[in-house]
Amino acid sequence: MKIRPVVILIMLLTAMVIFGISLPALAAPAIQQIVTNTPDASRGNNIYYIIKSGDTCSGIALQYKILDFQLRQWNQTINADCSNLIPGHELLVGTTLPVAASATPGPLPTPLPATITPTPEPGTTEICVLLYNDLNGDALHQTNEPVIEGGAISVTETNGKYSKTLQTAINPDPNAYPGTCFVDVPEGSYNIGVAIPDNYNPTTSLTYALELPAGDTADVDFGAQARDTTASQPGNTDGGGGGTSPILGFLGGLLLLGGLGLGWYALRLRGPQSRLKRSGLLKK
Repeated sequence: MKIRPVVILIMLLTAMVIFGISLPALAAPAIQQIVTNTPDASRGNNIYYIIKSGDTCSGIALQYKILDFQLRQWNQTINADCSNLIPGHELLVGTTLPVAASATPGPLPTPLPATITPTPEPGTTEICVLLYNDLNGDALHQTNEPVIEGGAISVTETNGKYSKTLQTAINPDPNAYPGTCFVDVPEGSYNIGVAIPDNYNPTTSLTYALELPAGDTADVDFGAQARDTTASQPGNTDGGGGGTSPILGFLGGLLLLGGLGLGWYALRLRGPQSRLKRSGLLKK
């Protein structure tokens, strides 16, 4: 009979179907979940990143186009070698907080394009960076808006051939550029970032990417505004830390008068006894 081969074939097909059902589905890999971090209005429009397993400081900073030292400045709990990142914890990676002088809320404006001018020295460049006190909050540098001292400026070439950080300071030469200049810088692509003092809020973005050919110079301006605007005005006084209290002066006068009165009273008491002694009427 020819039935036996047919039965064997049916059994083989049935076994193949059962085996295929038992295998895990491999039709397509699982889509990687992408977490989009948006500003949180309930927490000052700050942008937070949730740490995942395997994250590094440099990777997070690169993802949000900020510098490593900015990430550490905003998150003081990160240690020097970035070895204490805990999955599930949050890191502050940006902010869209508007300053008080801004009319409408929104993302911080990008600094104006760098002013690039040719220089006679071929092969190297010069990058000058200004961190100014944006008194009116318009994200534009005015002639009456001074340099903010105590900030930090970092200039880093993307391929790693140059990296330097300088502190902001007032240039004593009134005819020179008021900002901080990095000289003899090789040509290339640069990331420029600033760190502002704690009592200031940024009015522009604090990072800027720049492509600079050899023989050119670039001027980049960053703005920030003091949180207490009255404290940043010259000549402002709050009445504390100087002068003499009128109450203390009044009390001192009373004490002086009291002392004079007691002295005069003591002399009056002593006067008759002295006279009696001299006349012999009072026994010694």
